Amino acid sequence: MRFLRISAAVPPLIMVAVVVGLLFTSIPMSAHHGRATFDETKLATIMGTVSSFQFSNPHALLVVDVRNDKGNIVMWLGEGTSPNMLGREGWDKRTIKPGDRITATGHPARDGTNSMRIERIVLPNGKELTFEGPGGT
Repeated sequence: MRFLRISAAVPPLIMVAVVVGLLFTSIPMSAHHGRATFDETKLATIMGTVSSFQFSNPHALLVVDVRNDKGNIVMWLGEGTSPNMLGREGWDKRTIKPGDRITATGHPARDGTNSMRIERIVLPNGKELTFEGPGGT
């Protein structure tokens, strides 16, 4: 059985192209975890009714029906940290239920869509919870 020596079989230019290609494929993952889609310089607050709460990886997701300025119901999507991190704060899949009226505050999407990276939630009983996990991460 013969083994191919990579240095002799693959021209250096192709090796450089492969390495550069691999580097570029890792950039979107880094940008995602950098919260690049949310405007960290702004805070927005919404009040509405929970239509769903997904306590699953990679991020907990909250869908809230919110009445806009024109009186119409619009859907907002709220993203939190991982269920593992939220679990350290006492969260579980039953912390928020469909039908709960909540107030959520977080960083809105840069593109103007109805989505945000939620920092905190106020439940119907007035209890305030962080949606970021320990230390706001």
